[in-house]
Amino acid sequence: MMAWDRRIERARELERQFPAAAEMLRLYREIAQARDRRSILELLPNAAPDAAEQLADLALQQRAPGEHEHRPLCAVLRPEGDGGKRSLVCAVCLVEWEFNRIRCPNCGEEDERKLPVYTAEQIGWVRVEACDSCRSYLKSIDLTKNGLAVPEVDEIAAVALDIWAAEQGYSKLCPNLFGL
Repeated sequence: MMAWDRRIERARELERQFPAAAEMLRLYREIAQARDRRSILELLPNAAPDAAEQLADLALQQRAPGEHEHRPLCAVLRPEGDGGKRSLVCAVCLVEWEFNRIRCPNCGEEDERKLPVYTAEQIGWVRVEACDSCRSYLKSIDLTKNGLAVPEVDEIAAVALDIWAAEQGYSKLCPNLFGL
């Protein structure tokens, strides 16, 4: 199964599982299936024109990435040995790169006492990895707990964690496709 087909199928699965995120997941699925800018813009008739254009640009960049500075959308923990190996996923092109597991991608903090991790029982494979030094966070998708997860899709399904983190005074390192 090709990467975009897997993303579309995962969004469909998560729509049923997480009603609070269902509308965003449905729109993500429809954007992923759209073939060109015009088709994406037609999916956003009520969006502000600038916001719709930005979303279309980002959606198209994810399909044909160019050169840019990688900004982390989320982290991914993949099984390795007795634990997990951490990578970051680029918000623009969805490329992954390895990154130290105990380190803030924003400020470089390495004191694990200042790097709390929070989870919610309902979506236990998605974690909030926070930094108390710079008050930033990103979500981490733990494939050691759910090997069927698709990081950029499961990140959207866990929107409730974004709301919680903001209420705790953390700022997301980089917003997802929907600006959250």
